[in-house]
Order: sequence, then C-alpha cells, then structure tokens
Amino acid sequence: MDSKNFAIGILSTTAVILFVGLMLTHGRPTPALAGSMTTTSGEYILTVGTVSIDDEEVVYVINAPDQKMIAYRFDIGTGKIEVVEGINLEEMAKSAAAGPAQPSSGTKGGRRP
Repeated sequence: MDSKNFAIGILSTTAVILFVGLMLTHGRPTPALAGSMTTTSGEYILTVGTVSIDDEEVVYVINAPDQKMIAYRFDIGTGKIEVVEGINLEEMAKSAAAGPAQPSSGTKGGRRP
C-alpha cells in the first residue's frame, strides 16, 4: 500500500466521521424559548410565557391604565398570529378580592343540617 492511497483512506474516514457528527447536531434542533422576557413601552407591558400543553410560546400584552390583557400565539400551520384570550384584569382583581364563590346549599342561612 503506498502513501497516496493511505492518505486518501484517512481523509475519507475523517470526512465520514465529520459528516455523521454534523447530521447528529442538526438532526435534533433544540427549540429556542424566550421565557421570562419582559419589556415595557409607555403604558404597555409585554411578556412571554410558555404553554406546557403544546410547548408553544404566548406573548402577553398588558395595557396598564385600562387594566386589560391580551394573549397572542403564533400558529405554525397558517403562519399567522392569533388572539388566544383577552382578560379584564380589573374584573379579575375584584372577583379575587370577593373570595371563592360559595355553593348554594338550599338551607336557611347557608347552613347545612
């Protein structure tokens, strides 16, 4: 075996090893999550959260003076941004301050026999 064929064999083997390594690193991409990022601009607060059901991220936009929050998500299938839900934070704070709703027992004074 001459040195030229030996060098070709070593270079070919090295190329195959590097190619397999490249395929392994790009075959399983890790998602880039932007958790715990928050910014403010004037009267608005923007923050990012993760939904654990589908491993997707949601952008929350809070209008501080109006006490309203809207959640947006990106739909990969359609390539569009969708409104997930809008919440009135003032009403939520009032209902939280009122405490949990008491079930009606149907007895006088709310006491059970």
